This record gives sequence, structure tokens and C-alpha cells, in this order.
Amino acid sequence: MRVLLVEDEPDLREVVAAGLKAAGYAVDGARDWPEAEFLLDVNAYDCVVLDRMLPSGDTLPALEHRRRSGWTTPVLCLTALHTVADRVAGFHSGADDYLPKPFAMEELVMRVGSLARRAGDRLPVHLRHAGLELDAARREVRRDGILLTLTHKEYAVLRHLLVHRETVVTRSVLVEHCWDEMADPVSNVVDAVMAGLRRKLGPPPLIRTVRGHGFLLGGDGDDHGGADGSDGGRDGGGALGGRTSR
Repeated sequence: MRVLLVEDEPDLREVVAAGLKAAGYAVDGARDWPEAEFLLDVNAYDCVVLDRMLPSGDTLPALEHRRRSGWTTPVLCLTALHTVADRVAGFHSGADDYLPKPFAMEELVMRVGSLARRAGDRLPVHLRHAGLELDAARREVRRDGILLTLTHKEYAVLRHLLVHRETVVTRSVLVEHCWDEMADPVSNVVDAVMAGLRRKLGPPPLIRTVRGHGFLLGGDGDDHGGADGSDGGRDGGGALGGRTSR
């Protein structure tokens, strides 16, 4: 999941971003509302963590304006303004949750996860395919009942493939949804994660490489490229480097 963190205090922004990234989220940061609006216009986010008071002023009027235009991305207000009147104003303006400062990072992560899961197309908490089970609430993945230890990015990529199983997913889409804005889409970052994920999932292979297009989770596990899940070429975003041996 991808989160936009809007916070003008550098140290706090760094701490919150680190906590969210440690929980497996891709995080983009903005220091003020104009910068946040630009990012919101060019990227799709699962949740926005919004400091209420920024250098440009109170963000509630801007939030309310976006809500009236039909914008539905969930917003968590993270602010020192914590009276009942402040919280009520936040909800009236379109905030989905309100967490006063100081706060516990564990609680923030749980609230962001709850908002993101309830948003958009209502992604299911439990995803299953061919003996593979993903529990989003517990952030656990099992294959044939065996618990797998995945990195945050491996988990994010697998979840996206499970949500869109039987659909070819390009590397650019994976970068957009599983990495933050600092990711380099022409590097082998996707290949490295895909190679590790394939290795941990074990045989028979579940992730197929569709030559010239991207990756597919589904079918019988037969690859459109090589038997190892690699096509030795390109999927529309760079040279594949995720060759694994089974």
C-alpha cells in the first residue's frame, strides 16, 4: 500500500515515514499542502496522513474542498489540535480518522492499515490462490499451510499479484503501487524482489512472466517464458534479472 505523509516538521516526518516503511508501506512525503496536492494529482494513494497545521495554514478547508469534488482517499489527521471541537471539525471536513500528538507509532500503523483496507474497492483481508493464503490483517503468507517469511516488498508485490490474479501486471504498475516516488523503474529492483519471492514460494512456480508484458499469478504455473519464470528479455520496463533455478 502507498501512503502520502504530509508533515512540515522534518524530524517527525522522518520518524513517521520510517515507522510506516518498517510496516511495509511505500511512503511519499510532503512538507506543505501545495506539494501534497501535486502528489495527489499525479499518484494514487491508499491513505493520507495529514498534519492539520502546515506553513500554508489549516488544511481542513482544502480537505473539505477535495471531498466535495468527489475525492475518496482515506485521510488520517495527525495533529496537536486535540480538543473535542478540533476532532469534530476534522470529521466534518472529511477526515476519516483523527489521531492527536503525541501518539504511539504502533497505533498509527494500525489505524493507517485499517483505513487503507476499508477504502477504494474494499480489498479482501484474506486472499487465496492455489494453496497460497495471504492474511492482510496479520500480514502473514502461507503456502500449503507453511508460514513464509517475506520481506516487506515481497509481501507487497505478492499481495498486488493476488488481488489482480489472472491479470498481467506490468513492472511499472508494481513500482507505482509497491514502491515510493524514489524508486527507479528502470533498475532491477522489481527483478530482485521477484526472484526472492519466487524462491520463497517454492515449486511448482506460481508467478509467470509474460514475455514483453509483465507478471501473472494464475493458471497452472506454466511460464510463457522459461521454465524458471524468466523470459530472458523485457517486460516493458527494463531487463529482467530475476532468473531463478528450481
